[in-house]
Amino acid sequence: MKKTLLLLAVLAGFTAAAQTPGGGISAELLSELSASFENNASDKAIRNALNSTPINTLALSAENLAMIDTHFSDKVKTKGHTDQKSSGRCWLFTGLNVLRAKMIEKYDLGEFKFSQNYLFFYDQLEKSNLFLQGIIDTKDLPDDDQQVDWLFSHPIGDGGQFTGVSNLITKYGVVPEDVMPETYCANNTAQMRVQLSSKLREGGLRLRQKAASGKDLKGKKAQQLSDELQAMKVGYLKEIYRILSLCLGTPPTEFEWTRYNAKGEFVSRQTYTPKSFYDEFVGADLEGGYVMLMNDPCREYYKVYEIEYDRHVYDGDNWLYINLPVDKIKEMAIASIKDGTAMYFSCDVGKFFNRKKGVLDLENYDYDSLLGVKFGMDKKERVQTHASGSSHAMTLIAVDIQDGKPVKWMVENSWGATSGYKGNLIMTDKWFDEYMFRLVVEKKYVPADILSLLGQTPVKLPSWDPMFLPEE
Repeated sequence: MKKTLLLLAVLAGFTAAAQTPGGGISAELLSELSASFENNASDKAIRNALNSTPINTLALSAENLAMIDTHFSDKVKTKGHTDQKSSGRCWLFTGLNVLRAKMIEKYDLGEFKFSQNYLFFYDQLEKSNLFLQGIIDTKDLPDDDQQVDWLFSHPIGDGGQFTGVSNLITKYGVVPEDVMPETYCANNTAQMRVQLSSKLREGGLRLRQKAASGKDLKGKKAQQLSDELQAMKVGYLKEIYRILSLCLGTPPTEFEWTRYNAKGEFVSRQTYTPKSFYDEFVGADLEGGYVMLMNDPCREYYKVYEIEYDRHVYDGDNWLYINLPVDKIKEMAIASIKDGTAMYFSCDVGKFFNRKKGVLDLENYDYDSLLGVKFGMDKKERVQTHASGSSHAMTLIAVDIQDGKPVKWMVENSWGATSGYKGNLIMTDKWFDEYMFRLVVEKKYVPADILSLLGQTPVKLPSWDPMFLPEE
């Protein structure tokens, strides 16, 4: 009897397949799908609840409602929190927060902050030049080439990563927040980004049209065309500079800064340039003194990778990283925290995130039980299918070690002092394993055998690689 039923089930499967030529949903298949949903009393209750309640509210695990223990065995000293508001500048806030913590500790300052707006101005200007020059560099490629299409799909954005921080600061220096304060457009970047993107796409199109009109030119005439393309690019950059100046203000070239200690007592008053201010109060070798680490299970570990066009400055550096197992990355993170040094850290922050508590924990939500289906992909499979990737940068400042093993971590966020847990987010070590992606550490915390990997010729990945995703 069982064999007969099994045979009938197999034949039914073949029949259903035969009834859906071309892979479409036939009436018979739709009937089969409909019959698979029992719509029993439990299903009706869940449907009624979902009719007016968010999935995350109903999936919130009743067994994990208590606040996580907030004690940390090792923590970096920090003061105050920043707020990126409605912008994708987390990478910039995080990079500056790492430097801010060092400066506050070294000079016994109060709640000091760098100006994100100052560097954001130059970030947007440099990204505009990166796009326009990229269009010139690819002028001989057809319109439907993947690189050309990628450029026009990503003319500019306010997201980024640590290489942008290091290249921009090295080139332009830094200023205190009160020297070039935030503006509405800095805090709310969407509308400005639309206008910049529109102007850049127009410029890119005109550059390609001009290049196509002289593609067969040789010698002096070809050089003349090249000069004309560069002149056109400069014309568009002037328009971009105007938009940025109106929206963000004009960056200072010199300023006076009065320094007070943590008690509010006067220390000094002096005139600086953005470069001299950085040299005096920070002075770190950002381009040579740090290493970016990645945990990407899709690619071979202990290899160095580079992503084309994953940079902020045309004549700067592409994002280059060492791919390592997550446990190796943890070792360096712990060494840095124990030595009182915060780090640039990025992850897929939206997964299993309880905003009210400010906790990232795999046990926060039980989607399987609520929806009655199993979500079974591991980290590698999630990356391969674009289900997960680095989405947000924060400052790693604490770890709680019990019996020689990390059990939880804490990051300083840039969503204001009242968000999450006192402006911070706490993550369990198991969550760290699954959704942590990037960490930037000072070279002194990196073992010699890992540092030696930088001698490899990097594997160059294309612009459209999943790891390109900028932190926002």
